[in-house]
Amino acid sequence: MAALILICGLPGAGKTTLARRLEIERHSVRLCPDEWLVSLGLNARDEAMRDRLEKTLTRHALRLLSIGVDVILEYGFWGRAERDLKRVEARSVGARVELHALIMPIDELWRRLELRNAALPWGAVPIARAELEEWWRVFTPQAPDEAELACFDGGAISHG
Repeated sequence: MAALILICGLPGAGKTTLARRLEIERHSVRLCPDEWLVSLGLNARDEAMRDRLEKTLTRHALRLLSIGVDVILEYGFWGRAERDLKRVEARSVGARVELHALIMPIDELWRRLELRNAALPWGAVPIARAELEEWWRVFTPQAPDEAELACFDGGAISHG
């Protein structure tokens, strides 16, 4: 049975590092909207374009899952409703669903982002402290907990 693996967390939490490791270990297809937007020459901060791309990638993921291919979605999944929807969609095609959440203190996220901002890797967008603080306020009340994790077929919550 194929598995959909959701990677959840804020910028700087280590989502891409984890997703790339799982991609190799699990022989999975990893779908990262940031990388797709940049490779297509699009603005990674264009929310309308990101939304359309994520919908397209999700359709692709569901097709891959339906033919038995494991898929990693590296969307961030800040909201519970979004995680719930992906779980339902994946199960509708007979897939298992795992949630891997990386939850870190804001000061640690900012430390990592400062390092990343100083030497941006391919596909990365500079992030300001004010942006991180705004996103932190959105994510924190909806961050996964053990009760939510129990709704999935596997995964883990890592507190850095």
